[in-house]
Amino acid sequence: MVKNHLDQNGSPKAPRSQEELEHSDVKKLWEDIDQFIDVLSACHDKSNPPEVPETVETFSKIIDSKIHKHNTCEREEDNFLIEAVSRLSKLTNSLSEFPSTTRSLNRTSMVLQRAMTFMEEDLRMLLEDNSSVKVYKNSSFNSNRLLLVDGDQCVLTLSESSGGDEEYPSFPPATVTRMNRIASAMILAGYETECCQVYSISRRNAFGEQMKKVEFEKINMEDVQRMPWNSLEGEMTRWIRVVKSCSTTLFPGERRLGDSVFSESPKISESLFSNLARAVVIQLLDFAEAVTLTKRSAEKLFKYLDMYEAMRDLIPTINMLCSSECEESNELNSEIQATADRLGESALSIFCDLEDSIKNDVARTPVPGGAVHPLTRYVMNYLKYACEYKVTLEHIFQQHVKLDGSNSNPPVKSKPALEVAEGESESPHSSETTPFSIQLVTIMDLLDTNLEAKSNLYRDHALHHIFLMNNGRYILQKVKGSTEIHQVMGDTWCRRRSTIVRQYHKNYQRETWGKVLQILSHDGMQVHGKVAKTTVKERFKNFNAMFDEIHRSQSSWIVSDEQLQSELRVSISALVIPAYRSFFGRFRQYLDNAKQADKYIKYQPEDIETLIDDFFDGNTTSMARRRT
Repeated sequence: MVKNHLDQNGSPKAPRSQEELEHSDVKKLWEDIDQFIDVLSACHDKSNPPEVPETVETFSKIIDSKIHKHNTCEREEDNFLIEAVSRLSKLTNSLSEFPSTTRSLNRTSMVLQRAMTFMEEDLRMLLEDNSSVKVYKNSSFNSNRLLLVDGDQCVLTLSESSGGDEEYPSFPPATVTRMNRIASAMILAGYETECCQVYSISRRNAFGEQMKKVEFEKINMEDVQRMPWNSLEGEMTRWIRVVKSCSTTLFPGERRLGDSVFSESPKISESLFSNLARAVVIQLLDFAEAVTLTKRSAEKLFKYLDMYEAMRDLIPTINMLCSSECEESNELNSEIQATADRLGESALSIFCDLEDSIKNDVARTPVPGGAVHPLTRYVMNYLKYACEYKVTLEHIFQQHVKLDGSNSNPPVKSKPALEVAEGESESPHSSETTPFSIQLVTIMDLLDTNLEAKSNLYRDHALHHIFLMNNGRYILQKVKGSTEIHQVMGDTWCRRRSTIVRQYHKNYQRETWGKVLQILSHDGMQVHGKVAKTTVKERFKNFNAMFDEIHRSQSSWIVSDEQLQSELRVSISALVIPAYRSFFGRFRQYLDNAKQADKYIKYQPEDIETLIDDFFDGNTTSMARRRT
């Protein structure tokens, strides 16, 4: 029953209006309500409840009035209302234990329902008020506390592992505190479902807006498979950027906001985040799955690896943000890992397809000038970029290739024209053999075999060696220029390759200049102890013709490596010029007169040195230009 308070005349005293309540009255009202709640809690006989004081009705009216006047309320009054509603929910819960308090219970329940409707709408408005949201740069996520920047802004910080400055929209601390109090009040009042629904819908919409800002758009599987490579490459780049943003910024920031709003209900915060993360990640996985079903080609390898790394880095983010007991996050990680594995399988398949590309590159005509073959450039640049993902490829190969005797793709041992230097290991790679290193060595061996076959297309044996020297030097420089490839191939392989390239150089000199040096030899110049003038004339004539032909042809040959080009010219000069200068100085005097000398002596020693500088420039007009 309701206890009526009487005035001095013994008449029932009417409840005071809200406007009549002073601060002391409000404080007294809180105390009365708290005291009555304690009395109800202490009452064990639920069939005989204590009398319901008049303050319960007064309290209900105050809250009802506050709800109606919400639009004109000051923030202080909003805080008052949230605190009042928290007391009202406790009071309603206590009254519900006593069947005979139906009238008072109905009254408080009705007011509480109105209050929850108001709070639900208020929470929605706070969550959707974009005008209060700002973006701040930050670089750490090592605390569960809210940080204040200049006392004005609540910053949701990121993990130290994210690296670099990241951005995430943040609410002012006063707004977050208000959300927290509303959420706590609604959950305490038994309106957890409504509270979570409002928060979930609002945050999914806000997260969707953030995804749009990083240019993420959902694309169906059929469209992905129909896309030309240029378009698909752009979509893959955007997808990678979105996944990285989720890992380093969006997911950590979203979890921080949930932890702040639901600080008193960590399981609710985790559940809300897990559901949101799952909805987002499933869209991302759908795209990745569609990509793995597209036609595989060599140019897709690096984007596949980028996608694989982005997926790999997403898993520890989910683990960091969710407890190991969270079943939803564990299932989500399993799905992420499964998709990452399929991306890894696709990348591995593309990388191994390089073998077939090399085997199927069968040329019928030689590269002009013995230059570096396009296949050599393609393969070595491909390997250089691939080895920038060495750690990732090692991991993928370890997962998908077993290093045993039944390996279906054993290394192909090439048979170069030159044997391995004595005392050196025939194995080109380092002592730590891995599935990836085996594959890399296999590709290098196949390239060697292919180039050896292509060198046989040259009829000129000297050009044959120039071609092998050019390509061998290019391969060696690429290996030395890439730390990752060098680590796999090893120092022994590099020394062996250098020896082989030097031998090609010697072979070229022998093929080209051997006969020239025979002409310039002093042997056979004397008959019966005297120099034969006829032999002198014949030797000068033969030298002129042979050198002209060598200059004509080898000026059109190509050595694009400037150092190698210089080494070749220096070595030719060191070989030919001293021999010619000696022959010239020794036998020029045996020509009868100046006219004969001009006829048979075409070049001065200085001319030979100048002409050698024309070699290997790829210039077919060099001699013609000099003759004019």
